[in-house]
Amino acid sequence: MTISKSPQRHTFQANNYISRCEEEGKEPSEDYLELFKSARQQDEENMIDPKWRKDNLEYDLRSTEWILEKARGDDVYAQNLYAAMCNNDFIKREMWPILKDQRWSCSWRYAGGIVADMQGTGDYIDWYCSGIRDTRTLSESEQAALTEQEQLAYKAGLGYVGEGCVTDEIENDLYKLGWIVVKYNGEDE
Repeated sequence: MTISKSPQRHTFQANNYISRCEEEGKEPSEDYLELFKSARQQDEENMIDPKWRKDNLEYDLRSTEWILEKARGDDVYAQNLYAAMCNNDFIKREMWPILKDQRWSCSWRYAGGIVADMQGTGDYIDWYCSGIRDTRTLSESEQAALTEQEQLAYKAGLGYVGEGCVTDEIENDLYKLGWIVVKYNGEDE
């Protein structure tokens, strides 16, 4: 079974650090850069570890072809999946995980990285905070003044949802994948 990954994953922060060091005329710290190499190495080790794969939504998302195709073919779908992973918990739709209340969750950054891996390109920053945007509607003349890329981003943004929001399509697809969404209610447990 193939597990989807992005060659750019774990590079955003390291590349920006190197650029800042170059601008300041400093030598990048190898110890700091090693953190990012370690993250990539840990990801590779996780992919072959049967214990890590068990009851792990990330593994299921990155190894299930039909949901990978949906995320690769539609940025709005990918963003909606990212948003659903933020501020929510998930339980495998099986007896023992449900009885043990065995939950899976991740940070916003990690959710962005999962989606980048699913699409096979980019890093967490391509999705991080994508649900936080200017929600005003632009007039036709304002839209016409946007560059082509800005117009595409604006149109894609029309289907984007806020972090924590779970659309019906995402909830149904996660259910088919074998997961139940435990929506965040704003209260501490």
